[in-house]
Order: sequence, then C-alpha cells, then structure tokens
Amino acid sequence: MMMIPCNDKADSSRHPLYFWSSSSWNLVLILVIPLLLVLFSLLVSTFVIPQPSTLSPLSSPWTWRFGAPHISNGSFMDSSFMVAETHKHAANMSFSDAFIDKDMDNNVTSTTTRVAKRNSKLEKLEANMAKARFSIKEAARVRNLTSVHQDPDYVPHGPIYRNANAFHRYYLEMEKLFKIYVYREGELPMFHNGPCRSIYSSEGMFIHELEKGTFYTTQDPDEALVYFLPFSVAMLVRYLYDPESRKTDAIGRIVVDYVNLISGRYPYWNRSLGADHFMLSCHDWGPLASSYVPHLFGKSIRVLCNANTSEGFNPAKDASFPEINLTGEGDAILGGLSPSRRSILAFFAGHLHGYIRYLLLNEWRDKHDPDVQVYDQLPKGVSYMSKLQNSRFCLCPSGYEVASPRIVEAIYAECVPVLISDSYVPPFSDVLNWKWFSVQVAVRDIPNIKNILMGISQKRYLRLQRRVKQVQRHFVVNPTPKRYDVFHMINHSIWLRRLNTQIQDFGLS
Repeated sequence: MMMIPCNDKADSSRHPLYFWSSSSWNLVLILVIPLLLVLFSLLVSTFVIPQPSTLSPLSSPWTWRFGAPHISNGSFMDSSFMVAETHKHAANMSFSDAFIDKDMDNNVTSTTTRVAKRNSKLEKLEANMAKARFSIKEAARVRNLTSVHQDPDYVPHGPIYRNANAFHRYYLEMEKLFKIYVYREGELPMFHNGPCRSIYSSEGMFIHELEKGTFYTTQDPDEALVYFLPFSVAMLVRYLYDPESRKTDAIGRIVVDYVNLISGRYPYWNRSLGADHFMLSCHDWGPLASSYVPHLFGKSIRVLCNANTSEGFNPAKDASFPEINLTGEGDAILGGLSPSRRSILAFFAGHLHGYIRYLLLNEWRDKHDPDVQVYDQLPKGVSYMSKLQNSRFCLCPSGYEVASPRIVEAIYAECVPVLISDSYVPPFSDVLNWKWFSVQVAVRDIPNIKNILMGISQKRYLRLQRRVKQVQRHFVVNPTPKRYDVFHMINHSIWLRRLNTQIQDFGLS
C-alpha cells in the first residue's frame, strides 16, 4: 500500500481522494450551506414568526403563539409557543429553564431550584384546593334550607339559594384560601382604573377595591390562585375608540399586547394558557375585547355584565357581573313602600335601546294603563326612584345587550324584578335560584305582561318580595366591602370557577 506523506503537497494533490477532501468539498460546502440556511430561514418564518394579518376578533396575530395545546400528564403544553420563546436561549437549555427564568444567564442549577420551589408551591396550593373541593362536596350532601355552619354575620338560608349549606361552605373556604395577584404592568388611565359613575361603574368599583389590596390580593404571584388582567374595557373604549371609523382594532391591539407582555415576563399565563386568569368588564364590548386573544376568550375566566350565551358566554368558566349604575347621589337608598302600599303593578322607564325595548315600548307606552306604566321618558317632576319604590314588579328588559342596571335597581327598591331577555345568565346564578325572587317573561309574551303579573297570587308575591329583601345584601355596594356584599360575591363567582380548574406546571423533564 502506498503511503501518502502528509507533508508532500505535490504527491498528495495528485491523489484522487484529495480532490474530494479539498476542492470539491469546499465547493459543495459553498453551494449547500447557503441553501440550508435559506431553507431553515423559511421554516422558521413559516412556523414561528407571526404572519401579517388583519387584526380582528378571534383572528389576531396572537394566534401564532398558541397552537393546538398538547396535553402531557394533565398539563397544557404549547409547542409553537415553546419554539418562539426558547430561540433566545442556549440550544441545550430545557424549555422549563428558559420558560421560568429568562434573565438567569444560563445558570441551569439556579433555575432548577426555582422550578422546584415554584412547583412545590403550586402543588401545595392544589392540595389545599383538593381539600376544599372535598369539604364542599360533603357540604352539598346537606339539602336542608339553612346552613349548618356557624357565622357571626350571616347564615345563608331559604330557597333563594340552590343549596344554602354548600354556598356557605364555598364562601368560608374562599375566605381562607382565595388569593388574587394583580399584574402591576400597565399605566393609568386604561389600566388599574375604571369608571366610578356610570352604568359601567361596577367595573371601576371592583378594580379600585382590588387596587387597594385590602381583600384577597397577594404581592407574591406564586401564592395566587388567580391572576387579574387589570385593563378596563370602558376606559379602552373611551380613549381608543374612534366613532367615525367604527374600528375596534386599537382596543384589540392593546389587549393582545398586554397578554403578550405578561406571558413573556411571567410563567403563569403559559402554564395554564390563561385558565387561571380573569378579566372583568361591564362595558358591552367586553366579549369583543376578549375575542382578540383566543385563549382569553375560550379559556380564561371572563367576568362580564354582557353575559350573553349567544355571544360565547360560557357559564361553566365565565361569571355574570351585575350592572350597577352608580351616580354618587343616593346610591345607598334601599327599600321602599310596604307591599300593601305599592299602587303600581309594573313599571319601566328607559329610552329605545334594542329590539326588546322596542317591543315593550311599542306595546305599552301609549296605553296609559295605570297598572302597567311604561315610559321612554318620565314626565317632568316625576322621580324615577319613587316609581320603583311604589311598584310591585319592575320590568327589566334587555337593551342592545342583555344586561340592564334595572335588575339591581329593582332589588334595591325591593321591587320584584321581571327579567325580559334572551340568552341572559343572571348574576350569581350558580348559587342563587332566581326563580324564587324574580319573574321571567319571554320576549314573545310582552303583550301578555299584565295578565301574567295579575295571575301571580298575593301570597306568592309577598314571598317573592320578602326574598328580594333577603337577596339584597348580595348586590349592595359598600364604601368598605362587607362580607357577602356584591364585591365579595363577584370574588366568590371567580373562586367557584377556579375550583373547577386544576393547574399543573410543566416542571422539569
């Protein structure tokens, strides 16, 4: 066998293998490597980089971050998001490391410790939740109308509750365990703020109470059971919506960017795809605003006044939010005339606003019936509140959207609410049994309202009215929230939905 001296350039250059190991291989590398780089670039742009698209509800650039979730050991993992987020880190770094600690300078040992601690905290929270679920399940077995649990403030009782004992147990467990983390990102006036005087003031009331940090909130996100996205849809509309263009893309873009921000900065959104996060809106466009982020719309807890099942409201995960018109004048006026002194059978006053009101006004406005008094505008000098307090039944028709502040106004005036709506889920209906303190009239029966209400016996009316007085405590807005009032009941609705969700972190694999 002829040996080729490694230092003999003349001889080695003539060897057939030298050609392929030198010139030809260099040529191949020169031609192939750029092609491979181009192919790789195309693949990355196709599967990772968001493609240009028109921002629209449920079809936003956000969707690239969330592909079809892969379920692994009961937890959600999104492969497209994993690729998008880990390209910034070393190729040999695990997804969990990059996912949980983005500024750790490749300190894998440090990250492992953090992941273990975070997982152990989450496991402890979920263990406590499991105990609460068991306790509530046991309480639900007691079907009597009065809770068996002691309480210095109030013991739920009566048929206004679907199960008084279970509700009381739910509530007491909430007081022990429920923790909310309010993301600090976002600036005034569209974040951490809301209207205090308007039909959207429920939104502002709740946001301001959470910002005070007096009830349920925690400064440690690892202790939280739910995470609040503190944007106000009413404020977004006020500052971003252009009535002339009628475009809502600016509102959608803010919501998309905010979820993008917190999902990139914290691990909590990604580990559940938003299932333990909640938004809150009393503005009609709450559902629209949420639709720009598909997982916010489909997985997160949405607390909405516009609780319309025909527009995607899902009572299993979304909570109905009572619409309360706070004007700053007489908000705390509760009560009215005794039942025997209420001379008006049914009352409504409100402008034409949607087809249900059109039907109601068209049918009853010009009849001048002393029993069924329906106005699009009250006569001069007539008090709206006095009319409510002098009526046995208060008509609560939906407007363009399903919610109406008249429901809570009726309850404040101890007037039996008459709900006239389609596809509406009343507030707190997971624990309150509305049929025992309200009347529901189908839209098609608007012409028969008088006959329907006249057909309710005096005995039944007195029971309904007495229960309205009892349920009133759950809708009252207090300057400082009191147990079982509307602020705590809203939190209770969120707590119930979190109880139905089990969150598992990815951990290390």
